[in-house]
Amino acid sequence: MKKTILVLSYAASLFAWASCGKKEEEKAAGPPPATPVTLVAAQATEAVYYDEYPATAVAINNVELRSQVAGFITQIFFKEGEVVTKGKPLYEIDRRKYQAAYQQALANLSATRATAQNAQINLNRYERLLEQDAVARQLVDNARTSYATAQSQIAVAQAGVAAARTDLDYSLIKAPFTGRIGISQVRLGSQVSPGSTLLNTISGEDPMGVDFVISEANLGLFRDIQRTAGGAEDSTFMLELPDGTRYNQPGKILAIDRGVSQGTGTVQIRVQFANPQRELKDGMSTVLHVLNRQSGHRIVVPYKAIVEQMGENFVFVAGDSSKAYQRKVQLGPRLRDRIVVMEGIKAGDQIVTEGLQRLRDGGKIQTGTPAQASSPTQGSAAK
Repeated sequence: MKKTILVLSYAASLFAWASCGKKEEEKAAGPPPATPVTLVAAQATEAVYYDEYPATAVAINNVELRSQVAGFITQIFFKEGEVVTKGKPLYEIDRRKYQAAYQQALANLSATRATAQNAQINLNRYERLLEQDAVARQLVDNARTSYATAQSQIAVAQAGVAAARTDLDYSLIKAPFTGRIGISQVRLGSQVSPGSTLLNTISGEDPMGVDFVISEANLGLFRDIQRTAGGAEDSTFMLELPDGTRYNQPGKILAIDRGVSQGTGTVQIRVQFANPQRELKDGMSTVLHVLNRQSGHRIVVPYKAIVEQMGENFVFVAGDSSKAYQRKVQLGPRLRDRIVVMEGIKAGDQIVTEGLQRLRDGGKIQTGTPAQASSPTQGSAAK
């Protein structure tokens, strides 16, 4: 038992001696040296930035051409891929039987009108005879019925003429609007069926639409944009083409879809752009940049000054006593090598941009060159 107590006392004495020795070394070494840092003043400037949305160019007017009558293709009046004007003939379907049907309908109408005229003459004759009591009333009633029937037959014949004329018109397919026509899906001699055979597709190219989707949480924002944005000088929408170049025409909201997609919680929006040079093509993949409504006079600092810790963002701000203190900040969008700070600092604050790796909240700092501030051995060399 006594031996155990002696061993414990000896160990305690060694620990106390070691602690005293460590404190003496710390006193001899002095306080930690100041960390070399580089400082940059936070600036208040006009920060204009955009939100990006993947988008697809779409033809606002886009129509599939299909025949409404049956027959064989006898004429094609266009070159594939060219711009056709409204009303230009595109395809002709064998018109001979439709012309014959139209002529037959006209002849039937003429015959019916002649029958009606004869019925009217008979009716007039019988009515004069009835005034003289020279004919039975039943004959007059029959004449009136015949005349009314003839009038109805005229209406039927006129409807037949209209139907035949419509079929004849449908046998010559014309451009419904000015646009670019695609590659023909049928050739001369091809047989077409009404409503089922696709002949071609024609798309309007000026203006063009650009479709993209937003979350339902942003719907109110885009409704406000729809009410206020527009005009030749408006910069709310900026379109980026597939090769990375900027499209030089302004856009405006053409339509916001009627409802929210139940599966994704998104809303489709269509923005209209003028397309005088035909740069936008139907189906083209683009990026739509939408002006962020928080753009304006904002505080901007270098992006490298931001320190992220456990999902929160901080900067080190130099104080009056040659110390740097952490400030929690709320960030806006990144602008290349700078970033917008919405809250947490003010213009003129001295922000640490170099030497962050060894800096702690409240740590002493000294202004150094960028090379000194970024050197990992600078702290040990100062001892």
